[in-house]
Amino acid sequence: MATTLSPRAFLANLPLFRELAPEQLDRMANHTRQVRAARGEILFHRGDPVSGFHAIVYGQVKLAFVSAGGDEKVVEILGPGQSFGEAVMFMRRPHVVTAQTLADSLLLYVEREVVFDEIKSDPDFAARMIAGLSRRLHQLVGDLEAYSMRSGTERVIGYLLSTGAEGVPDKGACAVTLPTTKGVVASRLNLTQEHFSRILHDLTTAGLIKVQGRTVHIVDVERLRGHST
Repeated sequence: MATTLSPRAFLANLPLFRELAPEQLDRMANHTRQVRAARGEILFHRGDPVSGFHAIVYGQVKLAFVSAGGDEKVVEILGPGQSFGEAVMFMRRPHVVTAQTLADSLLLYVEREVVFDEIKSDPDFAARMIAGLSRRLHQLVGDLEAYSMRSGTERVIGYLLSTGAEGVPDKGACAVTLPTTKGVVASRLNLTQEHFSRILHDLTTAGLIKVQGRTVHIVDVERLRGHST
């Protein structure tokens, strides 16, 4: 996939940088490089040093780590417009996850020092950076709560509804395309692939969904939302 978008133009459209003055954007762009990565490419490993953060122009990136038992745990699946690596950049610590592309991707890598310089000179930019990190923390706490308090079926239903049913009338139908393989989605929900497939099968048997490859057709949003485990 080709793009003629300059780093400056993309940075200007990211919420984090949208309110920067032209000269600030110029400074950021001068310390930003494009990273083209094929599907399956490792952008960095857990434990690698950090000197900046990534923003996704197009493509998809998986953040994950491997447990002591050798199992992969997917922490996040990120797409266009999202960024990652900011937290450890500020902490000046190594990466705590491994980043791997799930599709051919184009990313921008913004150097740490230019971010620090802008934070020192622009309190509004610092506030937006903190807000972004706070949203990420809120999401991670929500994930932890779901893993601890909700059953596997509730997690899958919640994922399907949040991914594809926003704005759909309660009695309406909709289709959800899984952003990646079932195995990766299952790990994101803290489930094994077998458990995830079994839940999809049970929901299909109950007449709540129909599965065609990576597309899940929700027959009735209201019925699925009210389904009890």
